[in-house]
Amino acid sequence: MTAISDRSKVVIALPLAQSLVDQLAAYDLTVLPAGRSEEGVFEAALAEAEGLLVSSNVIVDREVIAWAPKLQVISTMSVGLDHIDLEAAREKKIVVTITPVLSDAVADLTMALMIMLSRRICEGIRAVVSGRWSEVSLGSDLAGKCLLLVGFGRIGQAVARRAVAAKMHVQYVDTRSGLPVVDHVERVGDLAKGLPDADFVSLHVDLNAETRNLMGREEFKLMKSTGFLVNTSRGGVVDQAALTSALTEGTIAGAGLDVLQDEPPHPDEPLLNAPNIIIVPHIGSATRETRSAMAQCAVDNLLMGLRNERGPFEVT
Repeated sequence: MTAISDRSKVVIALPLAQSLVDQLAAYDLTVLPAGRSEEGVFEAALAEAEGLLVSSNVIVDREVIAWAPKLQVISTMSVGLDHIDLEAAREKKIVVTITPVLSDAVADLTMALMIMLSRRICEGIRAVVSGRWSEVSLGSDLAGKCLLLVGFGRIGQAVARRAVAAKMHVQYVDTRSGLPVVDHVERVGDLAKGLPDADFVSLHVDLNAETRNLMGREEFKLMKSTGFLVNTSRGGVVDQAALTSALTEGTIAGAGLDVLQDEPPHPDEPLLNAPNIIIVPHIGSATRETRSAMAQCAVDNLLMGLRNERGPFEVT
């Protein structure tokens, strides 16, 4: 094992339990707690930093990377990477790592949103509160319905296993090769081929130039009028204006979202008042167990990067 220099400095730009800070201190690291929002402090800290620990709320763009000429590793407590300029990191030969230990939590939320939509649970809650106990329309079963997964990485696969157990017909579309074979799950050629048959479309892709506004006006037109959209990936994957129109005009039956283009949304965001919409505040990984595992994984990734050890969760 390569020893860690006692001159190594780490910037922690997210809330971290003291027990994890203690793990860093045990390796003779100098911890400089400086959040991205602190004017001048973050920049000064990065001037000497060899390691940076962030969450998806911290933007690490080309300017930030330029502040850190000694930086060796950026460990993000997330799976999404749209907050980090990967090209700039690669140019500087900076290792970037992720924490893909949230698959079960996000998959559970995905299934929860699908059930809430199909069984009209929010409508039922509102009916009870307003004294309309018997006025809720019938919902529908998941069993026998077609689920199209857009993206078949760890989270997509976790959703697939749950959906198969719920007796759904599961398909997926993904441009990557070498993906695992999952029993009772069928691959379709592309999005346009999969959308017309789908009762549920669930998004599980990274946000990048190719996936931004992946679901737009034309894609919604391809869906069934009884179909539902679920998004637990990134808000920018969906054209929000097109989704608002699709819901308002009845092009699709409803949507369940954990993510939005702007978080939190502006109070006047039209999507908030669209019919048959369920929006939760980006809670896909928000369980005690998952957040604890993500934080530990992020610290482990950071330490491996500083030791110049190859870890399983490197992306650059």
